[in-house]
Amino acid sequence: MPSKSSARLAALTVAAACSAASTIVLTTPAHAESLRVHDIQGSTRISPYAGKQVTDVAGIVTGIRTYGSSRGFWIQDPSPDADPATSEGVFVFTSSTPKGVAVGDSVKVSGTVAEYVPGGNTSGNQSLTEITKPVTTVVSSGNPLPAATVVDARSVPAAYAPAGDTAANGSVNALPLQPSKYALDRYESLEGMTVRVSDARVVGATDPYTELWVTVKPHENRNRRGGTVYGSYDAQNTGRLQIQSLGATADFPKANVGDTLTGTTAGPLDYNQFGGYTLVASELGTLRSAGLERETTRKQRSSELAVATYNVENLDPTDDTFAAHAAAIVNNLRSPDIVSLEEIQDNNGAKNDGTVAADQTLTKLIDAIVAAGGPRYDWRSIDPADNTDGGEPGGNIRQAFLFNPERVSFTDTPGGDAATATGVTKIRGKAHLTHSPGRIAPADEAWKNSRKPLAGEFVFRGRTVFVIANHFNSKGGDQGLTSQYQPPSRSSETQRHRQATLVNAFVKDILDTQKNADVVTLGDINDFEFSQTTELLEGRGELWSAIKSLPRHERYSYVYQGNSQVLDQILISPSIRRDCDFEYDSVHVNAEFNDQISDHDPQVLRFRP
Repeated sequence: MPSKSSARLAALTVAAACSAASTIVLTTPAHAESLRVHDIQGSTRISPYAGKQVTDVAGIVTGIRTYGSSRGFWIQDPSPDADPATSEGVFVFTSSTPKGVAVGDSVKVSGTVAEYVPGGNTSGNQSLTEITKPVTTVVSSGNPLPAATVVDARSVPAAYAPAGDTAANGSVNALPLQPSKYALDRYESLEGMTVRVSDARVVGATDPYTELWVTVKPHENRNRRGGTVYGSYDAQNTGRLQIQSLGATADFPKANVGDTLTGTTAGPLDYNQFGGYTLVASELGTLRSAGLERETTRKQRSSELAVATYNVENLDPTDDTFAAHAAAIVNNLRSPDIVSLEEIQDNNGAKNDGTVAADQTLTKLIDAIVAAGGPRYDWRSIDPADNTDGGEPGGNIRQAFLFNPERVSFTDTPGGDAATATGVTKIRGKAHLTHSPGRIAPADEAWKNSRKPLAGEFVFRGRTVFVIANHFNSKGGDQGLTSQYQPPSRSSETQRHRQATLVNAFVKDILDTQKNADVVTLGDINDFEFSQTTELLEGRGELWSAIKSLPRHERYSYVYQGNSQVLDQILISPSIRRDCDFEYDSVHVNAEFNDQISDHDPQVLRFRP
């Protein structure tokens, strides 16, 4: 995903966006048409005047953006028409910092109407109607601003978006807006206008880019910690809205999920590539803390094996988060017997010099765990071939096992390396791995530029437990929920489906060899518990995602754009599901907090083999 600080992409679908700063003049370009803002916006997503010159478009300046790559100002017509589908606001793109205009100015703007697609045409994002190459005349100053339009539970429909036009490859661009029927149409009908939310609950914590997510529908799929749960492709949670600020970033609130922006938050409604419709606030509500605390799971009993998965987000020896990760493992996860770690980087992190070993990274984490009062874990992993497993270039992320040798033992069967596949063999009637640790089908195209699964054979209280650590292909390249294509394309699924099929086949080999084998398949699956990826991984009963043992409102490990959702999973074989009295816990220590050390919450499974 590109950086938010990157230059504004050349993504005007009709007209180029390059222009000088707004200029104050008393004349207007020849051969241009005089229109109102709602004429320009029209009743579809694409302006009927895209690519055309317009002159003397009247409005009141409601906000000025002086930072980033999309500088300019918003104007709004104080005399709206009667059509709820036509917005009365529009963004005037000036390229550089706008000069000569102030909030409250009554202006007339002449320029070219353009449709700008944040993120570029290939992103699938909707376009933003703009006036570019502007020539601006200030008519008067100090005018009252148009009243903000309230966005609340009553005004936002429950249905998310219409099905796209099949003749346009699923695009909704040409469809008439139905703001009383679809949430995306409602937001689009307010594009560029000043909108207001009141006493809005935070459902996505403040991130480093000083933005957060709120909901205007306080009862929509709410969980007990204040988030909004994403539980199916048909329940996109229409009340979610991104909040940014027109003011100083230092003044932006550091919010956690469950907090509330009390009072009024208001400003122009924008659209950007990192979340779609965004209230760019000139007025921010006051943050009221909900006092959300990090969770702590219970300690496993002596007869229980505790297995966890934890994505530590590109951990390398230069990071300052080792003590915090160690504290999470010792205090919040209560020192599980086996921990599958994802995103362990090599010994010099993103330095791209051919280094692939990660022993220093793992040793530093183990030492930090001991310092935090935990056990001295042992570890097993396999170094990838340089720059073949995806992730940050030079980082060589991989999965690794930590295990407490006082509680479990690891069965080492040599021969596993980056390119050698482990298999299943039978010894004295029991299943065993041919290489432990070993990789599953590392040469298969399903793992191209992606992490290969790490399989290991453990023994707990005399019983063998097979553990398979995974980090499937990411969702990068998928279209967002607010895409112009509805339903949005999830192209990244193709590779995950192949990966899930391979891992399931490997588990099936184990179970065909030993029907009652205990198999735990876990990690960052990068897909939902209701997804086809999970269905393929589960197969015909070879595995079952144990997060589904939790109530629906507790099923989440990650918060993305205000949706609390599942990416990390622990799947179990039939013998564990039926006979082992298992218990599952999604331990919320990261995803809901603005000071997170990882964007993933760890998961823990306890059972009696």
